[in-house]
Amino acid sequence: MTQVRARGTLVRMSRTLKDKVVLVTGASSGIGEAIAREAVRQGAKVVLFARRRERVDALAAELGASAQAFAGDVTHDGDVARAVELATERFGGLDVLFANAGFGVAGTVRELTLDDYQRQFDTNVLGVIRSLKEALPALETRRGAIGVVGSVNGYVSIPGWSAYCMSKHAVRALCSATRLELAPRGVSVTHLAPGFVESDFRRVDNLNALHEHAQDPVPTWLRMPAAPAARAMLRAVAARRAEAVITVHGQLAVGFARHTPRLVSVALGLGGRVARGLSKEV
Repeated sequence: MTQVRARGTLVRMSRTLKDKVVLVTGASSGIGEAIAREAVRQGAKVVLFARRRERVDALAAELGASAQAFAGDVTHDGDVARAVELATERFGGLDVLFANAGFGVAGTVRELTLDDYQRQFDTNVLGVIRSLKEALPALETRRGAIGVVGSVNGYVSIPGWSAYCMSKHAVRALCSATRLELAPRGVSVTHLAPGFVESDFRRVDNLNALHEHAQDPVPTWLRMPAAPAARAMLRAVAARRAEAVITVHGQLAVGFARHTPRLVSVALGLGGRVARGLSKEV
């Protein structure tokens, strides 16, 4: 058990999600799907939120009575609010939000248009803010928790991915500020920064369209399976930690970026072509 102070009182939190109600955005595949599966395994009730109705319907059917599908888009006003209403009607309220929905826009600043940057921020930044704001009233009622899935690229910027890295730096800043704002109201905010994790992320193009048969450019030995990554994220959110960097290589990258930034800059400059091909992260 751990304790957090909220409105002058101490609130006890279990280190698992047993009997909690959880909303996961981007739940149709990858990290989001793994988080949903693990939450149900731990005894939680889960609302599966994603654009691809057929995927979340199939996952909800597989997970059984503990899961409810909701087809929505974090770039649309009101979709998350309606998913929260569904969580309240079906399961009695909302305890945890996992703001996981996101994708990556690739290209140099000379190649990308303003529309590319706008599209990246609409999902990765404004989509997170919309999710947080629309879920917050329910979370405050139950002094809940928020987990925001950022990236190691919120610490380390790489050539060819300025739009994506900017969005993940913004998400990290959002978490840092809102963590302090919401703590007195009993709501925790945890920034989750995965490195290379098994997902569809590197098979999605700049228009956020999935290419099912595309090959993942990251070698299999470097990719962490989604299930253990999800378990680590769930532990961090249940414990109300400020942040959690997922994967050993991610922790090394963040450590180097914090303590030897010049070395990292030189290395990325020399290896720009390799970084562009392989360093797309969830």
